[in-house]
Amino acid sequence: MLNKKSVDDINVKGQRVLVRCDFNVPLQDGKITDENRLVAALPTIKKLIADGGKVILCSHLGKPKGEPKPELSLAPVAVRLSELLGQEVKFAADPEVVGPNAKAAVEAMKDGEVILLENTRYRAEETKNGEEFSKELASLCDVFVNDAFGTAHRAHCSNVGVTKFVDTAVVGYLMQKEIDFLGNAVNNPERPFVAILGGAKVSSKISVIENLLEKVDTLIIGGGMAYTFMAGLGEEVGKSLLEEDYKEYAVNMMKKAEEKGVKLLIPVDTVVGDNFSNDCNFKVVGRGEIPADMEGLDIGPKTAELFANAIKGAKTVVWNGPMGCFEMPNFANGTIAIAKAMADLKDATTIIGGGDSAAAANQLGFGDKMSHISTGGGASLEFLEGKELPGVAAANDK
Repeated sequence: MLNKKSVDDINVKGQRVLVRCDFNVPLQDGKITDENRLVAALPTIKKLIADGGKVILCSHLGKPKGEPKPELSLAPVAVRLSELLGQEVKFAADPEVVGPNAKAAVEAMKDGEVILLENTRYRAEETKNGEEFSKELASLCDVFVNDAFGTAHRAHCSNVGVTKFVDTAVVGYLMQKEIDFLGNAVNNPERPFVAILGGAKVSSKISVIENLLEKVDTLIIGGGMAYTFMAGLGEEVGKSLLEEDYKEYAVNMMKKAEEKGVKLLIPVDTVVGDNFSNDCNFKVVGRGEIPADMEGLDIGPKTAELFANAIKGAKTVVWNGPMGCFEMPNFANGTIAIAKAMADLKDATTIIGGGDSAAAANQLGFGDKMSHISTGGGASLEFLEGKELPGVAAANDK
């Protein structure tokens, strides 16, 4: 399906290697509060160092919208990366990214050294895939490595534009892993194949639902989007999240699933509260019994059991989106039940598609029990929709 050249297919000794990483990490007072993305990038960086490449790292951070904002500088990342790699990562502090500091640092590099460029989104052209900035980035390197799955669904200078001006463009280990897991799960799954979709909106998952209905044996719908399905069936959903315009769509999807012999499960009971807070008054109600003045905040215990049983025996499970407001302990039980059911599977491929479900699995302590947790929320969703990702497509084919 996606057979791309990787860092294992090239010789980088003495070559200048530009690596697009995903260092879009949360910062508080200049300190990195979650370094998962830095750790995930290490295998590719270490491989290039060991092979004698001159390693030039680049990434975006936040949304500076084309203006150098000091609080979105990658300087703290260079410091932490130096510690993680056990060698200096020089920081090229050019607000224009490819500036005098970067050029001089690259010029002086020895094999196996590492430098980090400033936030690529300091340049307005970055997100517009402007040719000038793409050429500037390409001028620094002989080889380009894309290891940033988190932005693979966007065609920007630092992941797509640059590839037009270099001969060799390959993927890193992190990108390869995403392609292998997500690509195989969607295109060549071991069966039974169960997909679980949660999160707030049906509208943001339309293409995902449509693509997965063609491929799965069971589709589980939970989280805020479930109320649109319930309302479509004429059930009372009170003050729960609801997309009126998508009720008919939800009903059509249920019909389509039935025609295809796909099991489509929606909640049979709901935990409802009288306001959106952990200490609200809450209770469990059956299907269609949500009081007019209350809102659904999690799937109920019967639903958690129903969903967990549907996951038992699966060989491939893909999960995207929590079952309820998992950030509030009183409404995390549904999401915990899903994570636990996946974690308990033996000999199965379990994949979490980035974003909130990844945060939930990690926070609730199930992260290390999964086969793969995607590093890209939006990118993994587009993968599940069956779309081609520009950042992946731009790499050389094997």
